[in-house]
Amino acid sequence: MNRKETIKRHSPLLTEIDPVAPLSLGNGDFGMSVDFTGLQTFPEQYQAPLSTQSSWGWHATGGKDRFTLEDITFNSYRSYQKDVPYPLFPEDKEEAYHWLRQNPHRLQLGQCGLQFFDEAMGVIDSSNIIPVRQYHDLYTGIIKSDFEVDGIPVSVETACASDGDVIGVKIDSVLIKDGRVGVKLAFPSPSMHDEKWENTTQLDWGKNNHETRLKDNTSKECRIERTMDDTSYQVALDWSIDAQIELTDTHTLELTPEKVEDTSLYLTIAFSKQTPVKLSAPEVIESSTKYWQGFWENGGFISFEGSTDPRAQELERRVILSLYLTAVHSSGHVPPQETGFMYNSWFGKFHLEMHWWHGAHFPLWNRENLLERSMQWYIDILPKAYALAKSQGYIGARWPKMVGPEGDQTPSPIAPGLIWQQPHPIALLELIYQTNKKHSLLEKYKEIVFSTADFMSSYAHFDEKKGVYVLGPPLIPAQENHKMEDSINPPYELEYWHEGLSIAIEWKERLEEQVPKIWIDVRNNLATPPSDESVYLAHSNCTDTFTEKNHDHPSMVAALGVLPGNMIDKEKMRQTLYKVKDEWQWNTAWGWDFPMCAMTAARLGEGELAIDFLLMDQVKNTYLVNGQNYQHDALTTYLPGNGGLLTAVAMMAKGFSGSEKEAPGFPDDGSWKIELENIFPLR
Repeated sequence: MNRKETIKRHSPLLTEIDPVAPLSLGNGDFGMSVDFTGLQTFPEQYQAPLSTQSSWGWHATGGKDRFTLEDITFNSYRSYQKDVPYPLFPEDKEEAYHWLRQNPHRLQLGQCGLQFFDEAMGVIDSSNIIPVRQYHDLYTGIIKSDFEVDGIPVSVETACASDGDVIGVKIDSVLIKDGRVGVKLAFPSPSMHDEKWENTTQLDWGKNNHETRLKDNTSKECRIERTMDDTSYQVALDWSIDAQIELTDTHTLELTPEKVEDTSLYLTIAFSKQTPVKLSAPEVIESSTKYWQGFWENGGFISFEGSTDPRAQELERRVILSLYLTAVHSSGHVPPQETGFMYNSWFGKFHLEMHWWHGAHFPLWNRENLLERSMQWYIDILPKAYALAKSQGYIGARWPKMVGPEGDQTPSPIAPGLIWQQPHPIALLELIYQTNKKHSLLEKYKEIVFSTADFMSSYAHFDEKKGVYVLGPPLIPAQENHKMEDSINPPYELEYWHEGLSIAIEWKERLEEQVPKIWIDVRNNLATPPSDESVYLAHSNCTDTFTEKNHDHPSMVAALGVLPGNMIDKEKMRQTLYKVKDEWQWNTAWGWDFPMCAMTAARLGEGELAIDFLLMDQVKNTYLVNGQNYQHDALTTYLPGNGGLLTAVAMMAKGFSGSEKEAPGFPDDGSWKIELENIFPLR
């Protein structure tokens, strides 16, 4: 395969502004989205904010200790012989409740754009700046932007360093000789808009509650200190020609170059919690080129060239763009938020039930190192996971759902009641292990696996009348529109308990340690996933999934698809899947639901149906020109969809446990030609 040719064929090319699809750069722990000038010059022309964010950049309004979970009232839910506390509703503690939901929140580190001047040094507005061509060369990571300012060509190359929070820029234009190209750097307020704000398409440009100080400035560099409450960080600017920089407003700096003989201007913008990395723009561009070429040439790859199915090229485009986007936005040292570094969703916090959808594909595509970066975080917060389980009367470690980097659970009407994030660390670590079989991996992460299994076996309740272990109540299934107090034995969660405990048992055996008897008892005696005569139900107390609650996630199908389905009747799941296809309210689904259903179809040998799901013509299955999975106008980016697509394609092409034929998830009618390299099967 000619990987480079395939990548370049699908690299985004824009000839006009697309307000919902700005391009982005990054390295897994840092990212920036840009407009048609290659920086953040005209953010008002884009629907989503043009962002600069990082894994380390977080802030808490009034300081991180303003409120704690002890400041809110917990709701008590009866779980058989005991009451279990959950922080679900605010009751009389609304201020603390909403503060804890909002904080900490991910910081917008700053917007850096260009300024252009006419011959009298007046600022040229956007009406006189015309986009011509913008090409994102995914093979090098470099964005090349061409546009005209008063009819004069300007060319900008923008890149992100592979290691370090640094953007490098090269600007070419005759305007530079006359000092008519400047730079503007502005810092928004870290404030929340209101107490219930979760997803925003606007930044707050208020001038209070944060400080911007210009330090150590010379004619070619400066350092900026940013402070808000107990949070601080630094920004460094370096440029290649003599220029003056000054604070022109409380939180705005402007760089005004002098007249020179050069027609090129090099610029770097570096962000850091402490001391910014010092790199030149050519070094950043070289770093980007080297990293992305290695990324593309050394990992897994697939090509559908030669396929006659008219959908093949679109699927190939989505795969290439999703490989890039998840590497930029979902491969950092903490789990990602659902919008990556594009802008804040749910206050920038990460949802641990989505970690699998963001990252499970990395090992399948032979890039397990990009997933393992974030697995250390589970070790870091393990004491809090132990404490959470203990506070509810369980043993082991219970992983929260919605969290910031410190690992504290976030109060929510839904999040604390979910359990399907619990087996994720076990499943993700097993995927990594299957790619390298390193004994050192088992030793490093065994406490994560074993403490998770301890909680899972502790959480399951033995129903003496039925002679089985049950899950819930209280719980909220992955299909979130069910009541906490009513839900019991959702099929996906039951199968995931079986699979998670099975993997934990295997880890004990690999390490030649004794397997706890309770793990085996729970795994072997779980309740049968509930169903009526023909289809699987959302949970045991949901009598008719499809007329009563056929919206949100059709998560019952994940029990055979995402998972091997050891407890599942295949023919009953086949009928369930077809009914989901025909009767689900797809406008209420989410981006990862489409690959989830495709994976179920693949396990059932329904290749044509798998493709139908993967490329279903629904708004929430839209993939924009930049590759982002669009959900709606307030959520134009949704990375679990991108990650889910990659996981589905890998298992459809390479296979899964029990599959025998090649490309078992694709139609075998000759319409698909599939070439692949270095892709692993799904368990």
